[in-house]
Amino acid sequence: MIHPEHREAVQRMLRYIDDHLSEKISLHQLAQAAWYSPWHSARLFKEATGMAPFSYLRQRRLSEAARRLYQHDRKIVDVAFDFVFDSHEGFTRAFSRQFGMNPQEFRRIWKQHMVNWSSRRHTALAPESNEEQEMKTVFVQVVDRPERKAVVRFAQKASDYFSYCEELGCDVWDVLSGIKDALYEPVGMWMPESMRRLGTGSYVQGVEVPIDFKHPIPDGYELITLPACKMMIFQGPVFDEEAFMEAITDLWELMKQYDPTLYGFRWADEDGPRFQLAPMGYRGYIEGRPVRSMN
Repeated sequence: MIHPEHREAVQRMLRYIDDHLSEKISLHQLAQAAWYSPWHSARLFKEATGMAPFSYLRQRRLSEAARRLYQHDRKIVDVAFDFVFDSHEGFTRAFSRQFGMNPQEFRRIWKQHMVNWSSRRHTALAPESNEEQEMKTVFVQVVDRPERKAVVRFAQKASDYFSYCEELGCDVWDVLSGIKDALYEPVGMWMPESMRRLGTGSYVQGVEVPIDFKHPIPDGYELITLPACKMMIFQGPVFDEEAFMEAITDLWELMKQYDPTLYGFRWADEDGPRFQLAPMGYRGYIEGRPVRSMN
């Protein structure tokens, strides 16, 4: 449990980052905002958010850069400079690592596949009141995943994140984050029947690595091969960190109603694992599900 004073210090650092996102930020400046020493401020930030301050800062800048790419027609290099990247090449590499595609592809796909949807739900402040309708914007894109491998840890019975943590603890994500040469960040995956190990549950945590991955893996983990497939990626709207479960269930409701045939695809759950990224409020909840082209 984070001490209230420490939580407020982290909130001051987060506000400082938001207010100076397009400027250079030093650890000394964050420490001044937190009212603690630089070392102690960095430790509090990691404890509260699970990320080092500058890892968070980079992801935050990339998310805002992505928003600017689809909302405006500014040149990609100008967007890179807007968010303190020193070069077009450095921005492209960082962007591709976070989103799985380069900025030009992201802009093109967003414009093609953005979808608006309406959800009906009760307001948390007045549960007795009538349902209210609000508009949310969800980003939907289809990406090609090549054949690759994944470092995973299977559980015996887990069917979701919470049952997985009860069975194996919540430190698996930290271990996976340290895997060398990972393609993306760790994910939770629902494995199709054909890809499960005998006597294991449907939910695993893992991180994708190149097909020629040769590095050692931690004890208790396995290296599996994931076949090439197409994935339909859903990215929900930003949300308050405390409302992460609502963000997840809202997106699940959309995915139940979503008809991929409108865009020439069908669900293909047998082709690979459905996956979820860690829910982070600044970027929205993200989940992917396998599809096949109907052409």
